[in-house]
Amino acid sequence: MSRDQFWFFHPFRVRYSEIDGQGVVFNAHYLTYFDTSITEYFRALGYDQYADSRKTGIDFHVVKSLIEYKAPVLFDWELDVGARVARIGNSSLTFELAIFQKGGHEALVTGEIVWVYTDQKSHRPVPIPQSIRDFIATRERHLA
Repeated sequence: MSRDQFWFFHPFRVRYSEIDGQGVVFNAHYLTYFDTSITEYFRALGYDQYADSRKTGIDFHVVKSLIEYKAPVLFDWELDVGARVARIGNSSLTFELAIFQKGGHEALVTGEIVWVYTDQKSHRPVPIPQSIRDFIATRERHLA
């Protein structure tokens, strides 16, 4: 993945508490970077996922997370995490994510997160409404 595939980026700086004994970001922290970036992605779109789930009783569940480590990410590096929706299914969203060193063009880490829109009482998938599809399509033209 390259930087030009993303319209949205969220910045991070690697904290000392996030590195392991080898001096690189501990693997579990990449999912936190991805999750935070997805939250900020929706904020940038103007969609309040939290408020919507409280109102409707329907929310997204993570059903898949994939991380590919291409290069080490080190303490105190400034990062840009790119996030985009690559696909919308009947009840699922597939996010593609990539971590770049600030100003860099080659992805250090890439990821895929799949969410399923789920009724919180039955825990069964439900179709993603057109209103959410429209929010996403305002920036993800390939999904319009």
